Amino acid sequence: MQRESMQYDVVIVGGGPAGLSAAIRLKQLAAAKGAEIGVCVLEKGAEIGAHILSGAVIDPRAIDELIPDWKAQGAPLNVPVAEDRFLFLSESGATRTPNWMLPGCFQNHGNYVISLGNVTRWLGQQAEALGVEIFPGFAAAEVLYNEDGSVKGVATGDLGVSRTGEQTGNYQPGMELHAKYTLFAEGCRGHLGKQLDGEVTPCARTSTRRSTASASRNSGK
Repeated sequence: MQRESMQYDVVIVGGGPAGLSAAIRLKQLAAAKGAEIGVCVLEKGAEIGAHILSGAVIDPRAIDELIPDWKAQGAPLNVPVAEDRFLFLSESGATRTPNWMLPGCFQNHGNYVISLGNVTRWLGQQAEALGVEIFPGFAAAEVLYNEDGSVKGVATGDLGVSRTGEQTGNYQPGMELHAKYTLFAEGCRGHLGKQLDGEVTPCARTSTRRSTASASRNSGK
């Protein structure tokens, strides 16, 4: 059974903060130039934010640049940091380090304590409002290549496959998503990133490992 395909300008693998921020910024840049581009985000979780469970302290500088009116838009940054404490723990107690001795990266005044999952869900809402197509529950399973070796896009996993790898009566082949640009924002341990790591040269491989979001251009478009 042949797989169906869909064409976009940009396909982003991974619906985390990096992927969604990239999708939002692309749409903003296109709107500023009066252009329309098709942007798609694939997220393996059942919903945006489903696989992001951590709490975090966030510096709002990046979100100030991405969405300057984030407060009016209801971003879930509601708890500003009130105090920093850095403790050295021992068997018998703890010793606090004076704040004036702490490097700047340990001082969080002006930052916010957040649920990263809630912030990610909010970013997903902002992306959809700009026209980004988000497909939760669809994991990208395969990198697709053009004949010249450039990245053509990705394919989602097949459905209706038994544990032994055999097709069942509910079998449906995965969907191919083709794009001029494919962004891999699945994290440094993403399985597609590992596939790409085996395809690039040693010099390029170093750059790939340093980035959690890698972009590949389809030179045939």
